[in-house]
Amino acid sequence: MTFELTPKQLEALGVASGPASHIMFEGGGRSGKTFLHVRNTVMRAVKAPASKHLVARFRFNHLHASIISETFPKVMANCFPGMGYDLSKSHWYAEFFNGAQIWFAGLDDKERLEKILGQEFATVLLNECSQITWDARNMIITRLAQKVMQEIEGAPPAPLKLRAFYDCNPPNKAHWTFRVFHQGLDPETLEPLPNPERYARILMNPRDNAANISSEYLQFLAGLSPRMRRRFEHGLYAEAAVNALFDEATIDKWRVLDGKLPDFVRVVVAVDPSGSGDEDNADNDEIGIVTGALGTDGNAYLLEDCSIKAGPATWGRTSVSAYTRHEADAVVGETNFGGDMVRFTVQTAAAEQKVRVNFKKVTASRGKVVRAEPFSALYEQGKVRHVGIMARLEDELCAFTTNGYQGARSPNRADAAIWVLAELFPSIVAGPKKDRPKTERVGRHARGWMG
Repeated sequence: MTFELTPKQLEALGVASGPASHIMFEGGGRSGKTFLHVRNTVMRAVKAPASKHLVARFRFNHLHASIISETFPKVMANCFPGMGYDLSKSHWYAEFFNGAQIWFAGLDDKERLEKILGQEFATVLLNECSQITWDARNMIITRLAQKVMQEIEGAPPAPLKLRAFYDCNPPNKAHWTFRVFHQGLDPETLEPLPNPERYARILMNPRDNAANISSEYLQFLAGLSPRMRRRFEHGLYAEAAVNALFDEATIDKWRVLDGKLPDFVRVVVAVDPSGSGDEDNADNDEIGIVTGALGTDGNAYLLEDCSIKAGPATWGRTSVSAYTRHEADAVVGETNFGGDMVRFTVQTAAAEQKVRVNFKKVTASRGKVVRAEPFSALYEQGKVRHVGIMARLEDELCAFTTNGYQGARSPNRADAAIWVLAELFPSIVAGPKKDRPKTERVGRHARGWMG
């Protein structure tokens, strides 16, 4: 081996090779969790001729980007230099010199997954299992059944112990990963697990892997919001908000990180104002400005959160710039606060930038939580997807519960996101036709100053 493991990683290897059959590596981002699990899986494959092993994640494109294209080649280059393998790009498995295979699967590819689960495996690795349901986990674990012998030079052949590996950035404490590995409970019955000694875990965080990652990344983590730092820097589970409408595991499950997006049929910028003035806005709430689009696949994509704490002159330019940058079809403005102030601000900025902006005013006739609630199910179904990480917007969304908003300040970012979704999925929130708002054209090229 030419790759030097950190002390925490050596400790984790001890946990993974111990008496437990189910081993969880949990903690912050870039701590080496997945790298070690893939390394262990390769090691087991090399020791057991003709054995089969499975690496699975909720979405195959995420698995391909993170493991097939990145982690697996790095593991082979650093930990097994010179050891060749054949990668089948039609069936997506790697085969080694001894006939052992590592299969790669996404749970979203049902047809292929059914074929893969017709086999038996000696190892199962569930990557980012915070995105995987308990039922899906149980289905996969039924295939952890292959009986193979390990052959180690100088030792007699012996059965290879069946093992299930798991890794995740901890979600909230209502998730099955916390129930199983911290509380020792069955997530469905909340009864004690029959064999708790079979489950082991270890916490691994980025600073434990500082020798292998950039200092800039650690600085980036330190600048995240408290909720995101708790999860991605310190690797801690969040308290489970009672009756939460949105949660980080669901957002993560459908998050777009590879930049691959469908064509868009409609793009909108939503503005949720506050009372900030240009001269003195330190104590005011931010102006929520969020851009989203409806894809040809029928899903909504939140593209950018450019919310800002500033007065009308600044946030007007920001919203019009977002409109131009994303080639949007409309700016949607909430007019409960300040009446026509939003329209006037947008039209002034549009005239200043010499662009034409289609403006649509919307009025909040219901409370924030009531407006947000219909979109909770869309998130769960994957009909709403975040492009990249929008930490502060996601903080606000995760503070919405059926009992009210639990955040410290007004959720203007989340409100703007909800206005985007309401515009992209009008049938969910549409009232009587006569009450629906009209779109007005404002700016230099509008028909008349007020559109």
